Amino acid sequence: MKKSESTGKKSKERKLKLKIMPVAVALAFIVLWQLAVDIFDIEAFILPGPVNILRSLYKERELLLSHALVTLGEAFAGFGIAVVAGICFGLLMGFCEPVRIALYPIFVVSQTIPLIVLAPLFAVWFGFGFLPKVIIIVLVCFFPIAVTFAQDLLKVDEDMDFMLRVMGAGRWKSFVLARIPKALPGLFSGLKIAATYSIMGAVISEWVGAKKGLGIFMTRAMTSFRTAALFADVVLIVVLSLGLYKLIELIEKKIINHADI
Repeated sequence: MKKSESTGKKSKERKLKLKIMPVAVALAFIVLWQLAVDIFDIEAFILPGPVNILRSLYKERELLLSHALVTLGEAFAGFGIAVVAGICFGLLMGFCEPVRIALYPIFVVSQTIPLIVLAPLFAVWFGFGFLPKVIIIVLVCFFPIAVTFAQDLLKVDEDMDFMLRVMGAGRWKSFVLARIPKALPGLFSGLKIAATYSIMGAVISEWVGAKKGLGIFMTRAMTSFRTAALFADVVLIVVLSLGLYKLIELIEKKIINHADI
């Protein structure tokens, strides 16, 4: 019993150390960055130190918050549409082979077109409002959701499938009971990727033309050589992306644990 408890304690300590390691590496990098800026006396407009970036983040907090709310609104709208469309097309491709054969190459080709090319075109076609930005985010987020879900739906549990068929389940019922629950981890992998992409897609779409948003704040800071403000904007984008990722991760744990997969 004591040996089991000791092994469990060591396992927990090891997991804690592994979780702390990325934080420690990040802190070490920040300290080295600040030291390099101080030692080599690098001008703030070329490379601001972490201290200057934090000051700028605090100084510009109200403006950054107002821009962040706009970007988040765009990201949530595009991500929500992409989730619904991705799940629907993932189910279609996983269940129906002809649909998969017809659509999969098109989805792959759509990912080869650079966003920086599509964003100006959508601005010309749909204006500089909310719609073109949402379309860009949908295009960015849709592919990882649909593809990861469809790929996991194709993995067959032959024993479960056979048992359901013996019990009289039809093809669709067998698909729903045997494959969808097992494909949930793949779906959530795609959702986590798409969640981080949604912020990036919103920022890129704002570069082309917008009145508010973290993307337009970034371009204004860049053109006015406010490098510390530019880095502060990047820090906020990273925080928002990680926040969305962690939110999907929490939802995944609750659903997967509830489904006992």
